[in-house]
Amino acid sequence: MRKSLFQTLYSFFYTISVYLMQLAFRLAAWFHPKARLWVQGRKQLWHQLKNYRPSPRTAWFHCASVGEFEQARPVLETFRKENPDWKIVLTFFSPSGYELRKNYAQADLICYLPLDTAANARRFVDLIQPEMAFWVKYEFWHYHLSELKKRQIPVILFSAIFRPDQTFFKPYGQFQRNILKCFSHLFVQNEASLELLKSIGITNASVSGDTRFDRVVEIAREAKSFPLVEAFCGEARVFVGGSIWPEDWKTLIPLIQEYAGKHRLKFIIAPHEIDSEQIERWSKELPLTSVRYSQATTESVTQADLLWIDNIGMLASLYRYGHFAFVGGAYKNGLHNIVEAAVWGMPLFFGNRKYRKFQEAHDLLALGSAHAVADGTEFSRIFADLWQQPERYRREAEISQTYVYSKIGPTEQIVRSLNV
Repeated sequence: MRKSLFQTLYSFFYTISVYLMQLAFRLAAWFHPKARLWVQGRKQLWHQLKNYRPSPRTAWFHCASVGEFEQARPVLETFRKENPDWKIVLTFFSPSGYELRKNYAQADLICYLPLDTAANARRFVDLIQPEMAFWVKYEFWHYHLSELKKRQIPVILFSAIFRPDQTFFKPYGQFQRNILKCFSHLFVQNEASLELLKSIGITNASVSGDTRFDRVVEIAREAKSFPLVEAFCGEARVFVGGSIWPEDWKTLIPLIQEYAGKHRLKFIIAPHEIDSEQIERWSKELPLTSVRYSQATTESVTQADLLWIDNIGMLASLYRYGHFAFVGGAYKNGLHNIVEAAVWGMPLFFGNRKYRKFQEAHDLLALGSAHAVADGTEFSRIFADLWQQPERYRREAEISQTYVYSKIGPTEQIVRSLNV
C-alpha cells in the first residue's frame, strides 16, 4: 500500500513537472527562437497526424536531438533496408533535431514527440500504431514508455550509458527504475553501465557499444569534398574548431593569434550557433584575414587565415581537412561529437568541465590522443609540444583513428537481435 501511494504521488509530481516545463517553454517562446519552435511544433503535431495513415507494420524511432539522430541513423537505415515493407516514424524532442532532419527521406513520418502526459501518449500510440519502438541513449519519458509496455509493444533502448550518480541508482529512484523496466532490451555502451543495471535488478541488457562509431565511419567513407575549403587549405596544416561556443572561443584566441599565418597553420571554425553578429564580433577580436564560407570565393579563401563555417551540416565532412581539432561544448552544456574528428586521425582538444558523460572522451584521454584543457594557456602549451614533436603528433593521430575503427559493429549486433 505504501509503495503504491508513493508511486501515485511521484506520478502526480512528475505530471506537474511536465506541465511546468511546457509553461516555461511557452514563456521563453516570446524571446527565444528555439523555444518558439518547440511550442509551435507541438501545436501543429496533431493536425500533422490527421493526414498520416498507419501501416500494419510500423517501427517508431525516437531521438532527443541531432546527436541522438546520428546514433539512430545507422540502425534505422539498416532496419529499413532489411524490412522494406515497414513504415518508419521518427520523433524528436528538440527543435534542433526536428528542424535539421524534418525532410529526412528514410522516414515516412517525422514529427515532434508530444508532451509526456498519459492522454497524449495514448493518443499518439493510437495514431501511429507501432509494432516496435527504438529509443536512443537517454530519453526516458514515463507516460509514452508506460503506454508502450501496457500494449506489449517491444521497446529497444540502444547506445545507452549509465552513471552511478543518476537517480535510477539512488534509494529514492524507484519511479525512475520502473521507467527502465518498460524497455524490452537495453543495449549499453560499456560494462560499467551493464553492472549498474544489474545492481537494480535489470538483466535484460547487453553491451553493444555506441552506434555513432558506425555512423562516423560511414560518413568518412562517403565524405563530401568542398572545393572552396580545399582552396583555403592549400598546402598548410589545418586546425578545425567544431561546434564552438563563446567559452571555447576564448580558449582558442591565444593559439590563433600565435600560429595563424606565419606558421602556416590555417583555422576552420564552425560556431555552435550560426549567428552573424557573433561571427562579426569574433572576427574583430583577431588581427588576421578571415572569410565566411557563405561569402567566399576562390580568391578570397586563398588569402585568408581563418574560414568561418556559417551553415549547418558540413562539419562532419570538414574534419577530413584537419590535422588538429578542438571540439566545443565541454565548458558549457556538454561535449559535442569528438568521434567525427577522431575518425580522420588527429589529436583532439576540448574543455575540461563537461565531458564526463561521454565514454569516448574518457577512452581517448586514457589512450593519450585527447586533451581536456582548462584554458588557453594550457591548450597552447600542449599544442606547442605536438607542433614541435612530429613523432608524438603521429602517435596521437594514429591512436585516435585506430580507436574509432576498433569500435564499429554495434548496429549489426542490434539489428541481428531483433525478432522481425
